[in-house]
Amino acid sequence: MGQGEGRAPEGPGAVPTPLARPGGHKEIDQGHTLHPPADRGHADANPHACGPGVRHPCHGHFHHEHHHGAAGQDFSRAFAFGIALNLGFVVLEVASGWWAGSLALLADAAHNLSDVAGLALAWAGAWALRLKPDARHTYGWQRASILAAFANAVLLFAAMGWLAWEAVQRLAQPQAVQGWTVVGVAAAGIVVNSATALLFLRGQHGDLNVRGAFLHMAADALVSLGVVIAGALYLWRGWSWLDPVMSLTVAVVIVLGSWGLLRESTRLLFDGVPERVDPLAVRAYLEQLPGVERVDDLHIWAMGTTQIALSAHLIAPGGPLGDAALHRIAEELQHRFGIQHATLQVMREPITSLHASSLSDFGRR
Repeated sequence: MGQGEGRAPEGPGAVPTPLARPGGHKEIDQGHTLHPPADRGHADANPHACGPGVRHPCHGHFHHEHHHGAAGQDFSRAFAFGIALNLGFVVLEVASGWWAGSLALLADAAHNLSDVAGLALAWAGAWALRLKPDARHTYGWQRASILAAFANAVLLFAAMGWLAWEAVQRLAQPQAVQGWTVVGVAAAGIVVNSATALLFLRGQHGDLNVRGAFLHMAADALVSLGVVIAGALYLWRGWSWLDPVMSLTVAVVIVLGSWGLLRESTRLLFDGVPERVDPLAVRAYLEQLPGVERVDDLHIWAMGTTQIALSAHLIAPGGPLGDAALHRIAEELQHRFGIQHATLQVMREPITSLHASSLSDFGRR
């Protein structure tokens, strides 16, 4: 038996050493969770690190992880300010809409109320990103941010569905509205909602959860703009039917614009590859690495709305790739594809089992 075979590794970061596989004598190099170069001391200190001349099955533990906890921290004040501002405005809109008899104004208030709930969900999701992992939740609570984004999309669609239904009902029975009140309150809504949306503008591209909050606020500003236009035309031409028509039009526009949020959050909830990552390009990059013959069991998924993880089997008949090569792979995965957490299992031969051969064979050359 070679050195280290059949013996449990020591140290808190080690992974169990496998016994030789029946019917085979080739060494297996597995279990590399990659660290960037700044953390090489961790890898070098590992008594099971892989490298030239190592004869036992290698189990170097390299951890490459780049945290993006700033979303919850940076936007906490934005969430609090947005919730308070919108709650106050909801009260104003309900009172004014009731007095003015404006469905568009009441609908805007209902949508604003759903946005308050959406902001609260997004805030909770952002806060969950900062919770530390434990024995039962080894990834922490990052998935909560994806769930919050999905809930935001569902709330947005539900609010627009209700708005469209009420607009159709009002079209059948048009009612007079207080034009000046409608215009004044809705104009204030444009200011309130636009200001809140701007708070999340810089974070919407890097965090799906923050994007959900931004879309809610931007949608509110658009609804308020529609109300202003409907109120102004009513004052000018007396077209009472324009109020529900404008509400229906805005609802359709918002649903079309928010479809991407619902689609992407649903994809991530089912461990789909994030939209901004090309899985075929990732496979092609790994397969062209020196010494790598093929890539098996490639998986890419979102740990939360800010972090992407990858795991794969790299079949390298020539043996271990070496620490320096693994660190370079980690850097490239993050730089090219935005993958912050990569776990690579390097083996001399593939695992010939139904489980290994049936998963993630997409794009194999």
